Amino acid sequence: MIIAAEALEGRDAILAATGHHPYVRFDLSRGGQPRGWRRGDAVGWLLSEGHGPAGGAVGAPEPAVEVVANLVAEGELGPGQWLHLPQLDPASLAGRLSVAQHHEWDFLWTTAPPPHQPEEERVVRLTDADHPALTALIDSSFPSTTSRPGDPRIVDWYGIRDGDRLVACGADRSRGDIGFLAGLTVAPDRRGRGLGAALTAGMTRALFARHDTVALGVYTDNVDAIRLYRRLGYTGTLGRTSVHLA
Repeated sequence: MIIAAEALEGRDAILAATGHHPYVRFDLSRGGQPRGWRRGDAVGWLLSEGHGPAGGAVGAPEPAVEVVANLVAEGELGPGQWLHLPQLDPASLAGRLSVAQHHEWDFLWTTAPPPHQPEEERVVRLTDADHPALTALIDSSFPSTTSRPGDPRIVDWYGIRDGDRLVACGADRSRGDIGFLAGLTVAPDRRGRGLGAALTAGMTRALFARHDTVALGVYTDNVDAIRLYRRLGYTGTLGRTSVHLA
């Protein structure tokens, strides 16, 4: 039981309570059975799917943390699970939530295709046959990413080739009714040539064929990437704090 909170049953109720915010549209997959709540200026949810975050919240951080702490105390959330919460000061969790890790990032979105970028036409959809090349590129250029071949969250892979070599790649991890780019990377020896802009623009344009909004996530301190994404039209912003429960 979530004490002193209004219950919200199902995706439609949670979306209505959040004004159909793009982040909520993304996090709540169609066909799932999320349980939601509203407390003060925060709306949150627990997801029924087993892969990925246990839930999330938008709005004011204080009531969101209060409800999550209550869910932990009641055993509905436990060690090893993770949540996407409103951006907050990690010090505010002391004595309330036991956290093994936390990450600060921004959810960015756009509702219009980007301006055309040089070499954007080189972006192609990849196939299963490209998985070894994808793995090699990711290992050398973005080893910390969670987007890898075989991840069930990934709809498609896109990339840029230089001859037979894959030199840039990104994952289509669209969810709910929002297009979502993830794991964007360029080979270290090909950086500074505009391939990151070409990849992002090409993938964004491809996803707009199926979605009215396209989004991506970026660590808050990655200033250069944020500058690029802003230039390509990703001006919508929602700050997030991801917490992994200890």
